[in-house]
Parts: sequence; C-alpha cells; structure tokens
Amino acid sequence: MAYDKNLAARIRSALGQLEGLEEKTMFGGVGFLINGNMACGVHKDDLIIRVGPEKHKEALAQAHTRPFDMTGRPMAGWIVVEAEACASRQELDGWVQQGVAFARSLLKKEK
Repeated sequence: MAYDKNLAARIRSALGQLEGLEEKTMFGGVGFLINGNMACGVHKDDLIIRVGPEKHKEALAQAHTRPFDMTGRPMAGWIVVEAEACASRQELDGWVQQGVAFARSLLKKEK
C-alpha cells in the first residue's frame, strides 16, 4: 500500500535532528519513533499521531480528526489527522510536537 511520501518528508522536516529519532516502515506507511516509542507517522494519505490516552478525547474534538483504526478496533491514544488539519507548517508542527511529547513521556525502549 502506498503512502503520502510528501507528508512523510514534511514530518521529517518538522522533526529535524531530534535525539533518539528513528524512522521505520510500518503498517503500509512510515512511522517516526523517539527512543523506540512511536510518536507519529503516515498511513495512506493521513497523518497519524500518538497523543496518549489522556489527550485522546481532546485531540478528537479537533476538526478533521478521527480515531486510528486499522482492524475494526480503534487504537486508544492514537488519532488520524486528515490533510485539511495539517496543511500549513504551523499546523503540522503542532500535531507532530504532541506526538513527540507523548513518546518522550514513555520509558526508552532497549533494542
């Protein structure tokens, strides 16, 4: 399955050279991990952000978002952000930083 490579490039730019950053091909797209914990990614044409369970409802209250669901069971703490909600650099940065903040709040995963 193809994914939006332009969106992935925009995310790379937004993330810059963060310590502990790793990029992995996953779920037919690409994921960006901080210290081994998923922060954000691209699935098809959509931005995926891991906001965590505490901010899940708040994030879903934003326009052009929905639960991340690949199997018929939505993933708690994960949301999909449609293109309309991350069109500008500022909007994308805001979403990506939420994912980074959550990933950094978790214990570092050892390889």
